[in-house]
Amino acid sequence: MNGGTAEHAIRLIAGLGNPGGEYASTRHNLGFRVVTRLLEKLPKSMERANGCSSCYWHGSYAGKKLFVQMPQTYMNLSGNAVGPLAAANGIAPEEVMIVYDDMDLPAGKLRIRPGGGCGGHNGMKSVAEALRTENFPRMRIGIGRAAHASRMADYVLSPLTAEEEEILGKVTEAAADALILALRRGTDYAASQYNARDYAPAAGDAADAAEN
Repeated sequence: MNGGTAEHAIRLIAGLGNPGGEYASTRHNLGFRVVTRLLEKLPKSMERANGCSSCYWHGSYAGKKLFVQMPQTYMNLSGNAVGPLAAANGIAPEEVMIVYDDMDLPAGKLRIRPGGGCGGHNGMKSVAEALRTENFPRMRIGIGRAAHASRMADYVLSPLTAEEEEILGKVTEAAADALILALRRGTDYAASQYNARDYAPAAGDAADAAEN
């Protein structure tokens, strides 16, 4: 329960990213990474399909119909995939979970929220326009910010560093587990279990590792 209202079950999980091998290892494709790991944890009976400018999987989990989607529109037009798939299957915005990278969150953290603004993320802006609301659940995967604001576009489209790969590998695993928990026990409960966690090493731990 949240604010006295019933929590909506998640029926569509969409991970945002850019199609193509050249983008696979970039910060901007963490949404794709998380849903890829999620699919490995879901029943093998999930069936793959192509449509609505995306590849998606559909089946049942925890007694409910579930869709998992990777838009193939490129990031800035993600809503052109999410909106039509939701509409075609009678899925309300409150039943759509979007997974995406977020520069406003440090690497090593994830946040699940029932709604909110788009924070300058063009993929999220596109989804909000397509769903005609910002009132939909989202999972933010922290990537931190570039040292210089003028390099933000290059930053999100650059490959992860070795250190980031280690940290975000842990976050990806946790994010997939958090989505499973959200499907089984609701987004509020999943948020209560995962939002406070930090998968980046503490400063002291990092210094010790560098010395060894």
